[in-house]
Amino acid sequence: MIIEKLIRILKNNPDYKWETAYTGRDIFSVTRVRFFQMSRGFFLKPFLKKSTGLMFIGTQVKVRHAYLISAGRNLILGDNVDINALSTNGILLGDDVSIARDSILFCTGVIAQKGTGITIGDRTGIGARAFLAGQGGITIGNDVITGPNIQIFSENHNFSDLSQTIKEQGVSKQATTIGNNCWLGGGITVLAGVTIGDGCVIAAGSVVTKSVPPNSIVAGVPAKVIKSRETV
Repeated sequence: MIIEKLIRILKNNPDYKWETAYTGRDIFSVTRVRFFQMSRGFFLKPFLKKSTGLMFIGTQVKVRHAYLISAGRNLILGDNVDINALSTNGILLGDDVSIARDSILFCTGVIAQKGTGITIGDRTGIGARAFLAGQGGITIGNDVITGPNIQIFSENHNFSDLSQTIKEQGVSKQATTIGNNCWLGGGITVLAGVTIGDGCVIAAGSVVTKSVPPNSIVAGVPAKVIKSRETV
C-alpha cells in the first residue's frame, strides 16, 4: 500500500508494516487529518531553533519561545498540546517523537528563576495529558513509551524554616532522568532528582520518589522495586 510505503520512508524503517487491515474510508480519514497537521507544521517550522524534518501539529497547539526548541524528523504534537520552552537549554526533541493531546511541557515556573529545559529522545511517545515540569532539567531517553496522565517534576519547594512562609523559602532544582527503553504506566508521578535506569517498567499509578536501577519493575506509593526483568 502506498501510505504504508510512505511511512516506511518517513520513519526510515524498511521493516515497518501495518498489522491490521483498514478500509478505504479509514485511510482517507487518517490521511486527511495528517495532511492538515503537516500543513500547520509548515507554519510553525520556521520559528523553531532547528527542525530537520516534517512536523505534524494538531489543533489548538500553543508553542511559546519556539526559538528555543530543536526538533528531529516527524515530530507529532497532538491537539491542545501546550509548550513553553523558556529556559537555559530549551527543549530538544529527537526523531519520531510524539506528544499526545492535552500535554503540558514547560521549563520555567517563576520568571525570576529561569529553568533548565527538557530533552526527549528518538522514537519516544508521550501519552495524553502528560505534565512535564523541566525547571531543574528533565531528560527522557530513546524508545520510551508512556501511558496517559504522567507527571514528571524537577523542582521542589523548600519548607524547613518555620519562620517564613513556604512561598518565601524558594525552590531547589534537581535533574530528573528517564533512561532508554522504559515503559511508564498511566498516572505515574516521578519526583525531582530521580533517575530511572534503562529498561524499567513503572506500574500505573506509582509515585517514584527514589532512583531505581536498570531493568527494574517498579510499583506502589511510594514506588518500590518488586522484581528485575533480568529474572523474569
